[in-house]
Amino acid sequence: MSLTIQDLEKMQQQYPDYRMELVQGNIIVMSPSGYESDEVAAEMIAQIRNWVKPRKLGRVAASSAGFRLPNSNLRAPDASFVLAERLRRSPKSFAQLAPDLTVEVKSPSDDLEQLRAKIREFLSLGTRVGILINPDDRTVEVLSSETEPVILRNKDVLTVPDLLPGWKVQISDLWSPEFD
Repeated sequence: MSLTIQDLEKMQQQYPDYRMELVQGNIIVMSPSGYESDEVAAEMIAQIRNWVKPRKLGRVAASSAGFRLPNSNLRAPDASFVLAERLRRSPKSFAQLAPDLTVEVKSPSDDLEQLRAKIREFLSLGTRVGILINPDDRTVEVLSSETEPVILRNKDVLTVPDLLPGWKVQISDLWSPEFD
């Protein structure tokens, strides 16, 4: 039995505390992320939003924002960015497009290959850049459909010049602070 977006919406009404995605007709319940991975995701969202908002470049969303994709899946990346000209107003429900930038942050229960597959799905449907952040080994993987993946480490700087001109983030600034 293949489930639909309407089925997902009904389940979300019954279980509002759960994040869910619809993938190939199956509803996937997303487990809560670990504290560290959520803190890293929040930092990434803040870095993007603080650049995007004053320049009116587009919209930045967190992990609860769902995207109704052209392949009928409904996916929710940990962070996303959509150019202003592609999404003039925020939809009340799910955005019916693939974001221009999608970010996934590995949590303790995540499998890296599944996260890469999710990013590749977005890329195949129109997303221009996908970023996979791995707090475990403190790497950032930048994926695009046009180039080979690039692995960044603490001394590197993340840029996405085609989408966020002038934006730069030191990789070491993404990690959770340690208070001694």
